[in-house]
Amino acid sequence: MSITTRNPATGEKLEEYTELSAAEIETKLAKASDCYADWSKSDYGTRTVLLSAIADAFEEHSDQLGRQITLEMGKTFASAKAEATKCATAFRYYAEHGPALLEDVKWERADGNVYTRYLPMGPVLAIMPWNFPLWQAVRFIAPAIMAGNVGLLKHASVTMGCAEMMDAVIRGAGAPEGLFQNLVIKADAVAGIVADDRVVAATLTGSEGAGSAVAETAGKQLKKMVLELGGSDPFIVMPSADIADAAEKAVKARIQNTGQSCICGKRMIVHAEVYDDFMDKFRERMKAVKWGDPFDEATAMGPLSSFEQRDTVLDQMKEVAKTDAVVEFGGEAVGDTGAYMDAGIISGMTTDNPLMEEELFGPVAMVFKAKDADDAIRIANASPYGLGSAVFTQDEAEQQRFANEIESGMTAFNQVLASMPEAPFGGIKRSGYGRELSAFGLHEFMNAKTVFAD
Repeated sequence: MSITTRNPATGEKLEEYTELSAAEIETKLAKASDCYADWSKSDYGTRTVLLSAIADAFEEHSDQLGRQITLEMGKTFASAKAEATKCATAFRYYAEHGPALLEDVKWERADGNVYTRYLPMGPVLAIMPWNFPLWQAVRFIAPAIMAGNVGLLKHASVTMGCAEMMDAVIRGAGAPEGLFQNLVIKADAVAGIVADDRVVAATLTGSEGAGSAVAETAGKQLKKMVLELGGSDPFIVMPSADIADAAEKAVKARIQNTGQSCICGKRMIVHAEVYDDFMDKFRERMKAVKWGDPFDEATAMGPLSSFEQRDTVLDQMKEVAKTDAVVEFGGEAVGDTGAYMDAGIISGMTTDNPLMEEELFGPVAMVFKAKDADDAIRIANASPYGLGSAVFTQDEAEQQRFANEIESGMTAFNQVLASMPEAPFGGIKRSGYGRELSAFGLHEFMNAKTVFAD
């Protein structure tokens, strides 16, 4: 059996990868186990030197890595290259801050010395998606290396070339054999790997269905998981906001990665007092979005990651047409070749619309009109998802209220929400559980051992 990758901008075949056999999977697992036996005993200096070398390698190969991303999933080359260089920042963050984050935590006790020590656990399996094919995987492997763990990657089939290139770059930077391995497998092989005694935990970014299935397997094995299952993030605009700035950032949120980003605003919730002003500016900017060749510097938005993904969004648009909501423009297939869509707006959305139960993973914005702050919070929390949120308001009291009352793992004020190595990343509700990045991501797959010293 094989895995075939295709260029979503043209539909042309890129490469064919042969799936690993059962014997080859066993060899990979044995290498991971053997590597962990040594790497878990390595000192922090050894780990930080390697992380720094990997960071250098990602920067050195950023053009090559960016080109591979664009060819396989269609994002603009500028954003793809930026993703590759962003990965370097995560490796450097753990190289610079990892030792301090792993220091023993001492606890006050009258009759003795008690402390917690963070210790590695073993090989961790990551099941990663195609939308940020390098960054998603780096969010797992950078802290894993610092922790003294080792990583196994099951990547999305459409970006298998990115996974293979990432594997080669990390090995080329000096990683010992078995520290990080890409597994050329499909979803049906995941359960057996999760169940293997040598694999101690798993992390998954992807759909709710995939997360539920893998979590069920991990739960039966009593193995820890981190899940990031996407979202339908609210983007709230209040009367005190800079409306022009909010409209500009709303467009950025919606078309970034051709709308295929978990944490960028999908539901624009606009206060009635500024609704007309915001919508005039938002419509104008959305209609001006230029789609086209992702290697063209003038292109703002490339194709969706595949024809299948585009068809999923087109089907959602057909369902919207059956409701009271209005597709004002866009959200249609465009171009003679490639998985292209144009940017669009759906207005008149209400919380009983079936699309509230789904993630709209394409360049189309859903717009809601809110009567006041109470109503905005009600609409924001009506979604079953709870990953991120963005609120545009200059009112400090409103900011505190939204920070406390919006049901999400992250909230950004007057800016588009983004991920970064220094801050924990993750959600609540059907968006998953656990955290990536920062100290939280480092400690997720470690044994926080409490020691009672005499």
